[in-house]
Amino acid sequence: MASIQDGTVATYTDKGIARITFSHPAHNAMPGTQLKRLAAAITEAGRNPDVKVLVLASGGNRTFCAGASFDELMAIHDEVSGKAFFMGFANVINAMRKCPKFIIGRVQGKAVGGGVGLASATDFCVATRYAAVKLSELAIGIGPFVVGPVVERKIGRSAFMAMSIAASEWFAPEWAREKGLFTRIFDTTEEMDEYIHQLANRLAAYSPDAMAELKKVFWSGTEHWDTLLPERAAISGRLVLSPFTKDFIDRFKAGQS
Repeated sequence: MASIQDGTVATYTDKGIARITFSHPAHNAMPGTQLKRLAAAITEAGRNPDVKVLVLASGGNRTFCAGASFDELMAIHDEVSGKAFFMGFANVINAMRKCPKFIIGRVQGKAVGGGVGLASATDFCVATRYAAVKLSELAIGIGPFVVGPVVERKIGRSAFMAMSIAASEWFAPEWAREKGLFTRIFDTTEEMDEYIHQLANRLAAYSPDAMAELKKVFWSGTEHWDTLLPERAAISGRLVLSPFTKDFIDRFKAGQS
């Protein structure tokens, strides 16, 4: 049985809408076990004939996802385990792009690193005014290698380069909307949830075959990601072993204590 430190993933299905919610006490950081369950939940919902549309959400109020779990990054001691950890994000992204149903992203707060990747992998993403975004990987000594393809696909190369290089800076939700990551920004979670409710219900009434074919069009050109993302995971798995990254994480954890 998973402990709270492994995080939680729950699916609630009603009237053709599957709401998949992940949560973790460390600002919705993503340990490997949680990533595995999230990928499985998305795949299962995609195969369920009773599900017409998915909503991806996280628990809490002001943080959507803090990215990789630093506790697990600290525990990586070889390239094999390093690649295996980053494959967690690769598998979730690939599950989202292969899912034949539209995925609506609900971003209620800040998104960092892998969290930006999750938001980018949704087909239609809305957020609140608290949803600043940051790709912090370079500051840690790694780089946004695994999430890079899906983020660049959503916001364009120039914006992706800006986020990757300015790794210690937060980018405002208005900037993210301008670049195409978010479609709409709401002042409150209540307004956002009402909009998602109405949109999801409209989509649930549309032709599932038409939506599945349209999703194929949306994601055309990404078929090689089954090979690309594991290659990127291997790069991250190697770099996470560097003295620079180990020192950064040690100092970060010491600052939290």
